[in-house]
Amino acid sequence: MAYDEGMAQRLRDVLAGQPNVHEKKMFGGLAFMVNGHMCVGVNGEELMVRVGADQYAEAMSRPHAREMDFTGKALKGFVYVAVEGTENDTDLETWVALALGFIESLPPK
Repeated sequence: MAYDEGMAQRLRDVLAGQPNVHEKKMFGGLAFMVNGHMCVGVNGEELMVRVGADQYAEAMSRPHAREMDFTGKALKGFVYVAVEGTENDTDLETWVALALGFIESLPPK
């Protein structure tokens, strides 16, 4: 599956000041790895966000979020966010900050 290059560039811009960020093709889209862990990405036009188990229920309660079911089964700790949930930069930055908060709790790979 192709991914929205515009969303990929917006993610690059948001993550520009973050150390240890690498891009990797995964889940049929483009993922942004932070300290070796998948953090956020884009699949089609949707944002992929790794929120972790503790923040999963709260993330799912947000508008435009749905379970990440790439394999046909929900991936715990990951959500998709529809385009409508990332149309403005503040919303996108909020999702990225949520993911970074979780990633920073993990040991670097």
